[in-house]
Amino acid sequence: MSEAASTHVALAKSTRNSATARMAKDGDLLPSLAPLLHAWLPRQRWFAGKGRPVTGFSLVSATEMLPLDGTAGPGLLHLLVRAEQPARQGRPAEDCYQLLLGARTSLPPLLAGALIGRVDRGPLAGRAVYDALHDPRLADLLLERLRRPGSLGSLRFERTAAIPAGLAPRVLDAEQSNSSLVYGDAYILKIFRRVFPGTNPDLELPLALSGEGCERVPAPVAWFEAPGPEPLTLGVLQPFLHGARDGWQLALGALAAGRDFLTEARALGRATAEVHTALAAALPTPALRGTQTRQLVAEMTRRLEAAAEAVPALVPYVPGLRAAFEAVTDLGVRGSGWTQQRVHGDLHLGQTLRSPDGFWSLIDFEGEPARPLPERRMPAPTVRDVAGMLRSFDYAARSHRPWNPEWAARCRAAYCEGYAQESGSDPRGEPELLRAHETDKAVYEVLYEARHRPDWLPVPMAAIQRLAQSAAA
Repeated sequence: MSEAASTHVALAKSTRNSATARMAKDGDLLPSLAPLLHAWLPRQRWFAGKGRPVTGFSLVSATEMLPLDGTAGPGLLHLLVRAEQPARQGRPAEDCYQLLLGARTSLPPLLAGALIGRVDRGPLAGRAVYDALHDPRLADLLLERLRRPGSLGSLRFERTAAIPAGLAPRVLDAEQSNSSLVYGDAYILKIFRRVFPGTNPDLELPLALSGEGCERVPAPVAWFEAPGPEPLTLGVLQPFLHGARDGWQLALGALAAGRDFLTEARALGRATAEVHTALAAALPTPALRGTQTRQLVAEMTRRLEAAAEAVPALVPYVPGLRAAFEAVTDLGVRGSGWTQQRVHGDLHLGQTLRSPDGFWSLIDFEGEPARPLPERRMPAPTVRDVAGMLRSFDYAARSHRPWNPEWAARCRAAYCEGYAQESGSDPRGEPELLRAHETDKAVYEVLYEARHRPDWLPVPMAAIQRLAQSAAA
């Protein structure tokens, strides 16, 4: 029997067995894994609690996707685990993480780099436990689950179209906050590592856009979740745009070659406007007036003050930055209002792909990972996305030596022109609102860079200085 066939037989067997309930109820499972997870989890790029010790773990759910039936393996165990850490900003930190663990009595050399450790007690005693996404057989089993909708233990699998079998899997190494598998250059499966109650926007918004016939975003083909009053979105399968290149690399290539990026920036503006138009047609578009405007400004100000407390270099600019926010409040008091809607939420050049024929797509609708999920799902003015892309052009220009501010300025203008051509509304027509959102984005960048990439801190700080001066003028 071939390995693929044996996987499918085991898949059917695991659907019938009762080991899932046993694993979930076994009080020794998590304690036996905890010493390994204490060492392994904080080293992962997608672990959000870096810099603070993990004080304990609690098990949310355990599902045995491929039986651990006494054979040499592999077995596949799906866990949702809360990592307990010291309080942050007065709130207990208990982020929930999705783990897919392989288990074998003997680990093949090709999987040595995926090893988490060897368990010495409990239901997995004597087995090597490893990150299952690196095991082609277990990655193939995950696709098989998506091909066959239904429930397994605490998991539910859904799909919108038929999925071919036998697509070779490979791990995509480029991601930070999640993990992805590419199947045969036909599909990409994003695995959300840090999960939250509520539908993830990276499933919700592409589904809505697909319903509107918008082709700028790859439509979900399948997904899986942990059901409940507020389901946890665990993974989404979408078409893989083979041969496409991301906008960040294209922009850096243009800078290195001394070329402008105006045609691309203008096309990106049009693509963004198309997506915004489709989202407005698919989902509610509440007004932003009076009380809502004051609430928006209060949230921006709160984020500014928290960032200034964490990054002292920001403190001298706080009055000017606060003035940028208050200008929006003043317009609201005078009766100005805007429309809100669902937006991308974390739009930048790295969230765009251009196919070989020049067609631009937008990807990764998860929003800013550091923000709570309910906040990421809230409507916002479309200039929030525009501001994110404008900041990205600045990042690209400043990552090149020598710095080319004129290149960034021309790209920013071309992007807004393309947006206006498609939508009929130029984002620069409401400068106070655009400046406030660009300021909010730059504040977010300062906090992120200070925590994760201190060498990059001068990039958003240069924008902070410019924006503070502009607001005070």
